Amino acid sequence: MKREAASAGSVGRARARRDARGAARLLAVGDALSRQLAGLRFGPPVTHVYDPLAYAREGWRAYLERHGGGRSEVLLLGMNPGPFGMAQTGVPFGDVASVRGFLGVEAAIGRPAREHPRRPVKGFACARPEVSGRRFWALAAERFGSAEAFFARCLVWNYCPLLFLEASGRNRTPDRLPAAERAELFAACDAALREAARALCPRVVVGVGRFAEARARAALAGLDVRVAALPHPSPASPAANRGWSAAARRILDDLGC
Repeated sequence: MKREAASAGSVGRARARRDARGAARLLAVGDALSRQLAGLRFGPPVTHVYDPLAYAREGWRAYLERHGGGRSEVLLLGMNPGPFGMAQTGVPFGDVASVRGFLGVEAAIGRPAREHPRRPVKGFACARPEVSGRRFWALAAERFGSAEAFFARCLVWNYCPLLFLEASGRNRTPDRLPAAERAELFAACDAALREAARALCPRVVVGVGRFAEARARAALAGLDVRVAALPHPSPASPAANRGWSAAARRILDDLGC
């Protein structure tokens, strides 16, 4: 009995060390990407650029250390941070209530060097929900029952870690940047996604929205991984406001996720 307990303890410690190494590897990928993107410049109509991997690194680190240590059968790929999601928490699809409640993650969040007056970063004190994140994590909770069960098979990663804001405070998505700006940005984000995929060894990468799917296909070409798509849960999409959860469930069923 004592020998069996000791053996189980050794297995548990070995798994903890492996998970810690896995989380550290992913954190290093994000850190390297953040440093690389810090050298890029974006012109009008973009006036402010937020990098949650830098000022919200503690939230990002807590997310990876709690949920991102092992290999993942399914990598769900978002587009970029939302102003009331990852920009506040450092977590992809980072609706505050969902990150705190379902994911069990909370951390001290800093602030960007240049903050848009209409899009302040309040961290976990942000009271405004992110609808996309709320829908996304509600589906995960419904389908898997717990964060532990979800992350035993899945991980969520954002293709681009930057939030782009216009003078009005409007979010400008990466696909709407000028071609020259996109080229440098996408090259760096493609390379980071390949590194994350090599670390996680997913069976399938699921782009949440057509943009994420297209970037996954481009970045992961030549790797032995299937690429698929889910509709994006953004309330800006009329289709997402008409039964997004049911449509997403059908696609996940077909993918065996």
